[in-house]
Amino acid sequence: MVDNGVQPALVTYNVVLHVYSKMAVPWKEVMGLVASMKENGVAPDRYTYNTLISCCRRRALYKDAAKVFDEMKASGFEPDKVTFNSLLDVYGKARKHDEAIEVIQEMEHAGCPPSVVTYNSLISSYVKDGLLEQAVALKQEMEVKGIKPDVVTYTTLISGLDRAGKIDAAIVAYDEMVRNGCKPNLCTYNALIKMHGVRGKFTEMMAVFDELRTAGFVPDIVTWNTLLAVFGQNGLDSEVSGVFKEMKKAGYIPERDTYVSLISSYSRCGLFDLAMQIYKRMMEAGIYPDISTYNAVLSALARGGRWEQAEKLFAEMEERDCKPDEFSYSSLLHAYANAKRLDKIKAISDDIYSERVQPHNWVVKTLVLVNSKVNNLAEAEKALLELRRNQCSLDINVLNAMVSIYGKNRMVKKVEEILSLMKESAINLSAATYNSLMHMYSRLGDCEKCESVMTEIKTSGVRPDRYSYNTVIYAYGRKGQMKDASRLFSEMKCSGLKPDVVTYNIFVKSYVSNSMFEEAIDLVRYMVTQGCKPNERTYNTILQGYCTNGRLVDAKRFVSNLPQLHPGISKQEQQKLFEVLAKHTRR
Repeated sequence: MVDNGVQPALVTYNVVLHVYSKMAVPWKEVMGLVASMKENGVAPDRYTYNTLISCCRRRALYKDAAKVFDEMKASGFEPDKVTFNSLLDVYGKARKHDEAIEVIQEMEHAGCPPSVVTYNSLISSYVKDGLLEQAVALKQEMEVKGIKPDVVTYTTLISGLDRAGKIDAAIVAYDEMVRNGCKPNLCTYNALIKMHGVRGKFTEMMAVFDELRTAGFVPDIVTWNTLLAVFGQNGLDSEVSGVFKEMKKAGYIPERDTYVSLISSYSRCGLFDLAMQIYKRMMEAGIYPDISTYNAVLSALARGGRWEQAEKLFAEMEERDCKPDEFSYSSLLHAYANAKRLDKIKAISDDIYSERVQPHNWVVKTLVLVNSKVNNLAEAEKALLELRRNQCSLDINVLNAMVSIYGKNRMVKKVEEILSLMKESAINLSAATYNSLMHMYSRLGDCEKCESVMTEIKTSGVRPDRYSYNTVIYAYGRKGQMKDASRLFSEMKCSGLKPDVVTYNIFVKSYVSNSMFEEAIDLVRYMVTQGCKPNERTYNTILQGYCTNGRLVDAKRFVSNLPQLHPGISKQEQQKLFEVLAKHTRR
């Protein structure tokens, strides 16, 4: 149009700006278009300013949004409901709650009383920051003012309660919603699918999926993306691929959120290279990476402990005018934790506590999680204290992290205190809670208590996962109670869970520690027939066992016969074992 000498009009610029807001185009490019607009003598109108404020939302550019708001008023345009609600969205995304409250007050003074949309924006902001009590209080405030909560209000609260682990409260909110004549929409069903799915309750999840269709809704891109995320979180890579195929069959073209879900799903399944391929494919499709895309890639890198690549991506975000948010910092912290870079974790912690980095509650929660992961008790407790000082609701993830770290340090009384707090806060115990308890009792050598927790998992309706079974098997294996360990192994297979290399290695170690070498070797043979490749730890355990018992001849025979035991073993792997054996022989 411009090349053909046609001068864009105000409506042209407004339409392009609207598209920019949907595409999450970098703010520099947005401002470049505005500058071009003004140079060509086209003055912005109210719609322009409202759209510019919306452009700030995805990247939480609250300072830029405030400047646009001030310029709008200086240009003689009175803000309307759209303006105020857009500004509230930006402050909500940036977790600037005090500023958001000021916007509501300004709305009332300007004769624009807050609507259900206004309150929903603020409730969403509080929920995302883990401030559930404040969110519930806002719902009550709007009811007092005669503003009836709608499906968005309830769905936001249901999602927030679910994320905090308050499943019973989430169901109560859903029941209240239906009782008040507020029909669930597609977003509600998507939230319920996620609630059941992340807990491995696939029967309930698919029942909601069927109910969604019965109610006359067609699964949308969010529904499919939620299914992708749920199966990915549970490490079911074949189901992820299956859902993706079904989604394309239904006519959905992958968009940014789909690519983000696939990146997250495959990385959760440990398929990091595939996750990176998806990211590359997205870029080739000409889709702009936004903050959610970068965060998904950062999260994938974090799971692999690839902290150096994560740091590079972090720098790239800032170069591309995509300011890292609390999720970005959280992923970077997890990358450091998985790589055991305690110095890097400490550096970010210092920035957070000194407020050089905006101390969002989400990042502080991550400090609890990563310090629990690296068993840094003092720093985990410090972060927990900071959350309490900020009056932040302690969600299931934070409390599980504390159960885990106290359990690792065999601090039974502290664990019981956290469990009491969870009960008082009406937080339902998750599989992770039970797994941490079993791990603690396993370390304490209390096999019976460990298995009783497993029984409790089943009666609570939570599905035991592979880690649950591995933990109990390990507890019995350590004490040489191989019959009980084998019983749990059989039960694990009957439940539909496939034993992994960790499961087999637990048995191998138990057999070796009890000098049951023939049984250990037979198990490796069986392991290979089941399609589970032995790793370096498998072989080293048997080799070290022979050497420790002075059976060097048997050790040499074992390493020499490995190609017959496992035809897939490489020459390099076998050579490494010969080198280990040579060291023992020299001793």
